[in-house]
Amino acid sequence: MRGPHNIWRLIRTGATMERTGAMGVVMDAMEAPRALRIVARTLVWPFRWLGIKGDPSMPPVVRALNALGPAYIKFGQVLSTRPDVVGPDLATELRVLQDKLPPFSIEIAKKAVQAELDQPVEELFSEFSEPVAAASIAQVHKARLAETGEEVAVKVLRPGIERAFRKDIDAFYFAADTIMFLSPASRRLRPRDVIEHFDGVVAGELDLRLEAASASEFAANTIKDEGFRVPTVLWEHSGRRVMTLDWAEGDPLGDNDALDAAGHDRHALGSRVLSLFLRHALRDGYFHADMHQGNLKVAADGHIIAYDFGIMGHIDEYTRRVYAEILFGFIQRDYQRVAEVHFEAGYVPADRDVDEFARALRAVGEPIFGMDATRISMGRLLSYLFEVTERFGMETRTELILLQRTMVVVEGVARSLDPEVNIWDVAKPVVEGYIKESIGPRAVGRDLMKTARVLARFGPRLPALVEGMLIRQATAVEEEKPRIWPVVFAAGVSGVVVGAAAVMAVHMLL
Repeated sequence: MRGPHNIWRLIRTGATMERTGAMGVVMDAMEAPRALRIVARTLVWPFRWLGIKGDPSMPPVVRALNALGPAYIKFGQVLSTRPDVVGPDLATELRVLQDKLPPFSIEIAKKAVQAELDQPVEELFSEFSEPVAAASIAQVHKARLAETGEEVAVKVLRPGIERAFRKDIDAFYFAADTIMFLSPASRRLRPRDVIEHFDGVVAGELDLRLEAASASEFAANTIKDEGFRVPTVLWEHSGRRVMTLDWAEGDPLGDNDALDAAGHDRHALGSRVLSLFLRHALRDGYFHADMHQGNLKVAADGHIIAYDFGIMGHIDEYTRRVYAEILFGFIQRDYQRVAEVHFEAGYVPADRDVDEFARALRAVGEPIFGMDATRISMGRLLSYLFEVTERFGMETRTELILLQRTMVVVEGVARSLDPEVNIWDVAKPVVEGYIKESIGPRAVGRDLMKTARVLARFGPRLPALVEGMLIRQATAVEEEKPRIWPVVFAAGVSGVVVGAAAVMAVHMLL
């Protein structure tokens, strides 16, 4: 249910941040202005006693997010890859949210495995360890197959995770609807569509059969990628709440000391993470959309091993070309072409001035390229670009949300390995290669061939389809005038909802 009762959830969020001390830590890390600190603390302080106490042994922000639930933990995981936003200390602190959360007991895990696979754990595995990693939605156990002796990783969903996640998402939906009602200007950002997109993507993590399918497809796409590996899915030992993969041995990508001790080149690893992401997104249109340090390891031979495939991104071929042209235009500082691509794709309303938009994009790009490699930031670019597109009426593109978010996360991972990594130098050859392959003469030939094949399939039906369209056009009648009562009814319902929310808020204050 997504009604006003979610006000309680949102109030408790702020109260928990204040009670655990997280509010002050976040404000300090983000260097919030004094006025904002005063307003935030003043609004939240009266409700402090309503906050969840959490685990006092955890650092404040980790304690607050862990107490609030899985959706908030996911948010913390993203921030852990952005030391340029929250500061290096807080980013390091938040990394425990990636795979070091409190586990549930091995007895519960074994019962879940037995219930899912219809066999006792002892018959399936000769060894089954205590949890080796625990994240927001599931935890992992190291095991050994009874039949072959092969070492495997067994992933098991947390008990009750579906219901807990649903509560968080319902509160997010309510917040989005409230924002849209109170601020009509925010509707162009489509906050509800953004939440729906997030809901759909993360809901896929709650069915491990879908994750297993994603891992299998991703492995097939990347089998020839040098320096990259994906574990193999063991389908006969997997189900909705349990997934079994080959065991991946290696050092965590977020442990720089271990990487240095093993003799790995961190600059090369950072560059490879960036180039792999761009190659997967542009070449395949299918990419790992949760590439934080907790989901990546480095094997002894230097290969990057990816796991946890609950969130995968998909973009169609046309969108890939648009994204590549935008990136390539920024790399080449061809702001006129970047502007034209936005208009051609329909991202910016056609009644706006393309030349003026190009000048605005120049104001975004030039300051970025004037910085040295340690300060060039995709996050900063996206922030500036957001301001410009807002001025020109560009709506949020839900199909690009996951791509943009992952680009920011991957950049953060690369910078955590080596702050000197220049994302544009790494991106240029990958994007250039894709442009030549997908927009050159060969690509035109392939497009024509695809079009011809479609026409060949539908050829026998085309005459009837055209005739039917012409008949409908010739006999079209004037559309009925839109009825007013649905609008009036919707307005009345909105009034009741807002009134109930106000009453509830007043009741809490009293």
